[in-house]
Amino acid sequence: MGGIFALVVVVVAIIVLAKLVRIVPQGYEWTVERFGRYTRTLTPGLHFLVPFIYEIGRKMNMMEQVLDVPSQDVITKDNAVVRVDGVMFYQVLDAAKAAYEVANLEQAALALVMTNIRTVLGSMDLDESLSQRDAINAKLLTVVDEATHPWGVKVNRIEIKDIAPPRDLVDSMARQMKAEREKRAQILEAEGLRQSAILKADGEKQSAILAADGKKEAAFREAEARIRLAQAEAEATKLVSDAIADGNVSALNYFVANKYVEALKEMAHSPNQKMLLLPVEATGIIGSLAGIAELAKESLGQQQEKLAATRRTPPTAG
Repeated sequence: MGGIFALVVVVVAIIVLAKLVRIVPQGYEWTVERFGRYTRTLTPGLHFLVPFIYEIGRKMNMMEQVLDVPSQDVITKDNAVVRVDGVMFYQVLDAAKAAYEVANLEQAALALVMTNIRTVLGSMDLDESLSQRDAINAKLLTVVDEATHPWGVKVNRIEIKDIAPPRDLVDSMARQMKAEREKRAQILEAEGLRQSAILKADGEKQSAILAADGKKEAAFREAEARIRLAQAEAEATKLVSDAIADGNVSALNYFVANKYVEALKEMAHSPNQKMLLLPVEATGIIGSLAGIAELAKESLGQQQEKLAATRRTPPTAG
């Protein structure tokens, strides 16, 4: 009998000790209730409670947690049905509010996120919902964080993982994108052809201008050469005329022989001539050449007489 009583005492002592000493692990906070009413919150560490009067109420996880948002069908502003899912990151900041202000924190937060996803996407067109995911996340975060604030919860981030339009709509968008790309390719090709035609026309214009300038310069130089040739012939004719006026017949022979030789040269270079017959006496050409030699001798003699006269002239007294 005494052994049974001792065993009962040991068991009661263990139960009392277990209720007296409480150790809260890191990352958690426990609420304390006295006869079912909240009194305080235990932070991580060692704590002592009066058994049978104070009890542990809720054990709240204070670390940041991840809540998966299941996929749901949402109708956009332009009546397109898309399938959307996401994820929410939240953290409990006030253990007492999270424990007693809402019955099921995760279920309430999940319902709140799903409802606001339908609200935000329902106010946007399909193109906006596909291209403005950051704006959707920001709107959801603002609304949900404000709604969960009375629960002692801080929503750190909400991300839309996927927005999936129906298959027929995806095919239509693919055809539209292909048509748009083909349109841009045709525009670029037409622009390239236009630029090529402009550059080609400009090149032909510049080529024509340069060719005209070249012809103009060639004509100018040819005219200038002809003028100089005419001036030279006129000067030669004048010299010959002066020599004839002075009674020098050899100058006339030189002039006639020169013209005669030039005429023969032109006849020899004619492209239509296969054979050249010259009914010309050789003595006429030889006589003309003799006249040229005679004229050269007379010119040399005159220059020597002028040089001798210059040397014989005595210097003038100063």
